Amino acid sequence: MKTTRNNLSAAGMSNNKVKYSRLAADEDGYIDLQFKKSPPKVPYKAIALAVFLFLVGSLLIIFGALLLSGTIKVEHPDRTIPVIIIGLLVFLPGFYHLRIAYYAAKGYRGYSYDDIPDFGD
Repeated sequence: MKTTRNNLSAAGMSNNKVKYSRLAADEDGYIDLQFKKSPPKVPYKAIALAVFLFLVGSLLIIFGALLLSGTIKVEHPDRTIPVIIIGLLVFLPGFYHLRIAYYAAKGYRGYSYDDIPDFGD
């Protein structure tokens, strides 16, 4: 069967070797709005807890260092090491989450409020 130029154009095909495809007349169900990220929800309770842990840990470390150095006189100087250890254990998570919150607020790449655990509503 011999095809002519009129038959090819009527079928929507072209005579050259480049393949074309028609665009869909209707949309395929996707809209740009569904791919936009909503503004991040700031976990205020978690940040307040991080500030509290940071401050308490800092005070315990400072107080323990003053006890250990002898600036503050105590009867049992061997009890000053646990104060420093507890201070470090409280300070580290507070510092870590405050750092994430700070970098997320400044918009640094790779930091998000989603990295801070939230307590729910």
